[in-house]
Amino acid sequence: MTIVHVLLATDADWIVDEVTAALGGPDTSFTVCREGRLVSSLVADRDPDLVIADLQIGSMGGMAVCMALRLDESAGALDHVPVIMLLDRVADVYLAKRSDAEGWLVKPLDALRLRRAVDSVLDGGTWTEGVTADDASAAVVAGGLPADDATDDGSDVAVTDGETVDAG
Repeated sequence: MTIVHVLLATDADWIVDEVTAALGGPDTSFTVCREGRLVSSLVADRDPDLVIADLQIGSMGGMAVCMALRLDESAGALDHVPVIMLLDRVADVYLAKRSDAEGWLVKPLDALRLRRAVDSVLDGGTWTEGVTADDASAAVVAGGLPADDATDDGSDVAVTDGETVDAG
C-alpha cells in the first residue's frame, strides 16, 4: 500500500472538511496550509505527492501558488509536484491552464470527482473540468496568444496554524 501525502492549500474550513472526507483513509495523510505564501516552503519541507490549491486563499491564491511552485521547480529549488486547483467557476479554467496545473475541478466539489481527479493526476495524467485541455489550448490560441504558448498538456491531518483536523 502506497502512502499518499496531500498538501491542501485553502483557508476555507468547508473545503478542508470535504477534501479530507473524500480522500481520507489509512493510506492518506494531509498537511493543511491556510496561507498561500507558505506553500513552497511546506512543499520543500514535507515533499507531498500532490498539492490541492483553492483558487482563493487569502493574499496568494491557487494560481499564484501553482506558478510559484513551477518557478521554484524551473530554478531547481523544488522537485516537480502535481497540482490540482479548485476553481470557483468555469471561467477560471483559463487561469488554471495558464498556471500549468495538472488538473482542476469546478466547485461545488463531490467525493467521486475529487477522487477521480486525484487518481488521474497521481498516475501522471491530467483532469480538467468545464473545458477540456484541448479546448482550453484552443481558447488560448484564439485569444491572440502565440500558438507555442498553448500546451496540451482515519488519516492524520497537520494544519499550519496548529489546528488538528480529524479526517476520519
